[in-house]
Amino acid sequence: MPLQKKTLIIAAVVIIAIIAILAYVFMPKGPTKILWASTQLCPTKERAFVERELLPAFKKETGIEVEFIPISYADLASRIEAEEKAGKVTISVIAELHGGIDMFAAKGYLEDLTPFGTLPGRSFPAVLEKYSRIHGIKAYVPWLTATYVMVINKKAFEYLPPGLSEKDVLEGTEKWTYDALLAWAKSIYEKTGEKKLGFPVGPKGLWHRFLHGYLYPSFTGAQVKYFDSDDAVKLWEYLRELWKYVHESSTTWDAMAEPLLKEEVWIAWDHTARIKDAIVNKPDQFVVVPVPRGPKGRGFILVVVGLSIPKNAPNKEAAWKLIEYLTRPDVQVKILQNVASSRALTRL
Repeated sequence: MPLQKKTLIIAAVVIIAIIAILAYVFMPKGPTKILWASTQLCPTKERAFVERELLPAFKKETGIEVEFIPISYADLASRIEAEEKAGKVTISVIAELHGGIDMFAAKGYLEDLTPFGTLPGRSFPAVLEKYSRIHGIKAYVPWLTATYVMVINKKAFEYLPPGLSEKDVLEGTEKWTYDALLAWAKSIYEKTGEKKLGFPVGPKGLWHRFLHGYLYPSFTGAQVKYFDSDDAVKLWEYLRELWKYVHESSTTWDAMAEPLLKEEVWIAWDHTARIKDAIVNKPDQFVVVPVPRGPKGRGFILVVVGLSIPKNAPNKEAAWKLIEYLTRPDVQVKILQNVASSRALTRL
């Protein structure tokens, strides 16, 4: 082949390559898409809020498309571990409880968020900032927090046992004890013939949180440490007695808003987000009160949810933008209004 012709061919190839590179760099691209796996906001109504309101606004602002993946704790742990070990990470952001994030960080599955810098306009509670730094890294940005409460239908106050007043219950005085709750439930049953105390003991209910976070600390002084103590025996003896006045359908209920609205129960315990509909629909009928005290005091737990980025996640910059968006004060207000938990961790 003549040298001149060969030179022209090489030049043509070079020009085509340059054009292809320039086209890749400067031609408009489709929106970035990231996966957000979350163990939170998974119930149908909460998921609808995320997919129809929360994320469309983010995409409109940033051009970043987010696929929201509601997932169980066990499935998230399995997927993160499988992806990290395979070296093929697909999830860019995870929303998980502190305990789950702690486990991921311990295994080296999370990015250190320190290099991403601070989030302007935020003022996270100092204690949560402290706990978000684990295993030598900034493992998560605090996002959500919630707790559990008791909801009382005002009709129940007509059946208070001797020695317990409405004020005691509303203000959580020393007289508002688990023994008082038992006496109250018994009084209602004896005077109405109905079991009006209820708990979410269904397959997806949070009864286990009541057991380990409320009863055990209240009776033994710890969540797990004294599970085999004499105090724990007294706890189970108490629970056996209380159960005589717990509504039979409790084992089928995953959340207590509907049983409250239907007046199947007058006294219920549940997560703040899962009693929202009752309070919103009939605010004059219900009151929210502290949980009772036990022999060791009033046990309670705080649910803390953080936002993390898996190690070697794709589109880490887009992931950080999503975290920035989800922790904005105005966005947290929207979450609070739609999910009814104490979600606003950035002080307003």
